[in-house]
Amino acid sequence: MLNRLASVVVPVFGTLTVSASSAVVPGSIIAANHTSLADPAIVLAALHRLDVHPAVLATAGLWRIPVLGPALRRERHIPVHRGTTRAAEALSGAMAALAAGRSVLIYGEGGLPHRQDSGEAPPERFRSGLARLAAATGAPVVPLGQAGARRLTSGSAAKQLAGLATGPLRRPRYHVHLGAAVRSADPGVLHAAVTAAWRSSVDELHGRVLR
Repeated sequence: MLNRLASVVVPVFGTLTVSASSAVVPGSIIAANHTSLADPAIVLAALHRLDVHPAVLATAGLWRIPVLGPALRRERHIPVHRGTTRAAEALSGAMAALAAGRSVLIYGEGGLPHRQDSGEAPPERFRSGLARLAAATGAPVVPLGQAGARRLTSGSAAKQLAGLATGPLRRPRYHVHLGAAVRSADPGVLHAAVTAAWRSSVDELHGRVLR
C-alpha cells in the first residue's frame, strides 16, 4: 500500500528518475541516505518501480498517526523505539524479516541533518544499527543514494509547508540510484558505498559529480 501510494503521490510533487547497478535480491538490506522528510516517499516510489517492497525501519512515533499507523502495522514495517528499553526490538524485527526473505530498508544516519539549506551534502556519520544488522545476518547490503528531496522539503516548518504547497508548480527533480550490493559489516565500507550511490544520484540530477 505505502509503495503504491508513494508511486502515485510523488509524481504530483516533481519528477523522479531511477537507476540501478543490479537487481535487489530478496533478503537484502537496503541502506539509504536520509536528507528530508520527503525522501522516504521518494525512495519507496523508486523501489516500487523496481518491484521491491521492503520492510521499513522508521521512528516509532509514526505508528501513533491515524491511518498511517494501521497501514504500517498491516504491512509489517518495523518501529524503532530510540532511547528506550525497546530499542533492540528493531534489530530483532529486521533480522526476522530478512530471515523470511523480505528486504529491509534502513537509514544509516538514523535521523535528519540539522542544516537549513536545500542543497546536497554527503551522508553524515552512520549510527551502529546498519553495521550490526549486516554483521548479525550476513545479508547483502544494497547502497541507495537519493538526491533532490531537500528541494521539496527542508529548513523550518514554514519553509517545508511552503515547499509542499509550491512543489506541484515548481516540479523539482529527484533521482534515486541503487549501487551494487556489498557484503560487509564494516561501518566505513558501508558509509562509503552509500556515499558513492548518493554521488551517482547527484551526478544524474545535476550532470556532474559533486566532490
